[in-house]
Amino acid sequence: MTRRFVSSVELIAAREGAAVLATQAPDAPPITLGKVTFDLDNPYLPEEIEMEALGSGGYPYKESLKEKAYLEELRVLQIELVKLQKWANDTGQRIVLLLEGRDAAGKGGTIGTFLEYMNPRSARHVALAKPSDVERGQWYFQRYVKELPTKGEIVFFDRSWYNRAVVEPVMGFCTPEEAELFLEEVPHFERMLIHDGIVLIKIWLDIGREMQLKRFHDRRHDPLRIWKLSPVDLKALGMWDQYTAARDRMLKASHSDLSPWVVVRSNDKKRARLNAIRYLLSRLDYDRKNLAAIGEIDDKILGKGPKFLKIKDAKGKD
Repeated sequence: MTRRFVSSVELIAAREGAAVLATQAPDAPPITLGKVTFDLDNPYLPEEIEMEALGSGGYPYKESLKEKAYLEELRVLQIELVKLQKWANDTGQRIVLLLEGRDAAGKGGTIGTFLEYMNPRSARHVALAKPSDVERGQWYFQRYVKELPTKGEIVFFDRSWYNRAVVEPVMGFCTPEEAELFLEEVPHFERMLIHDGIVLIKIWLDIGREMQLKRFHDRRHDPLRIWKLSPVDLKALGMWDQYTAARDRMLKASHSDLSPWVVVRSNDKKRARLNAIRYLLSRLDYDRKNLAAIGEIDDKILGKGPKFLKIKDAKGKD
């Protein structure tokens, strides 16, 4: 493969483009984290955040997975995903996998890894925009229901009906009463889906605060990714604790044996993606399933429900 070298003119143009885009983006509020002040608009990331990012939030590994090892493992898992999709097509099995997590947790990238070699005719990535005036006047779940799979289809939700449990109450997009009603209704809604034959997989991608700040900073100063930063993202910078409380409440209210939450630590996107794929493959008995190829789920990275994050209940127990 011929290697292409970037000229100094191209580098200058790229830097100028990044500078223009940065000035067009809304200002981000400075964040104080311990003794460190974090300014997203400053092109220099504080060394303390850079050093602490991977290990933040109790992440168990000191180094990211090497690219070569990742790609080798990913290839065999993606072969299994192709087998899984063929089985779903043949049997008519409907599968829903929803990914939730804080901004910059890696939801879209993880879904992209799932879908990379799947047939797009029967596998879809659903990322809904904010509700229209018509949708706001409907039953809350209605706009999600119309995206559910038909026979033989796999649907990946990049955020889902759980917006009503985390983003909306934290950002003031719904009332406390609406959020409370959602948490009461969602177990019944999901029970209907499962009893109707849908396989429902719920994954929460969990990242540490320093890692989120690092990823936001990377987006802010990359002209190819700055579009990923929204005003809501910037407002959320100073609302870490509120998001944590909403996450904990959601997991406790909507995790059950019938419809469990799976938590994936995702400071290292490579390990997160591999283990998320392994979990989906482990849930279904498809034709020509290769257990040796799937391998073992890393229980330091993936676990079930509130206990994995040591979220305490009302009695103070994990």
